[in-house]
Parts: sequence; C-alpha cells; structure tokens
Amino acid sequence: MKNTDLAPATKSMTHRLVTGGFGAFFTIIAIVVLVVSDRTIGPLLAALGLGLLGINAMLSAYRNTPSILSRIGPLP
Repeated sequence: MKNTDLAPATKSMTHRLVTGGFGAFFTIIAIVVLVVSDRTIGPLLAALGLGLLGINAMLSAYRNTPSILSRIGPLP
C-alpha cells in the first residue's frame, strides 16, 4: 500500500535552479541596498524584505518546497 498523501510535490531541476537563482539575486540586491543606503528606515526595511524573500527562495529550492514568491500567484 502506497501512501502518496504525505509525499511532497517534486519540482523539476530547472524550476529549482531558477528559484535558487532568483533567491540569490534578491539576497545580493539586499546586500547592495545595505551598502549604498543612508541607513534610514525605508532602505533597511526594503533590504530586510528582499533578504528574507531571497533566503526563503534559496531554502525552498534546496528543500524542494514552494517558496513565498511562488505562492503569490502568477505575475504579469
């Protein structure tokens, strides 16, 4: 008897690589914002949001789970 209800949906390797690449891109952008900003609340919050989305995307690609970015639906 196979129990497929507990098995996570697997994504293709290409999907995982693209998700990980976007995660790395967002994380790098967050670091750049921290380096070039004047350390006011706006850029710090933007860097925090981009960093969290980037790290989540990279972890999701590694774990083969949906990321926060993929849960918001298709974008135009």
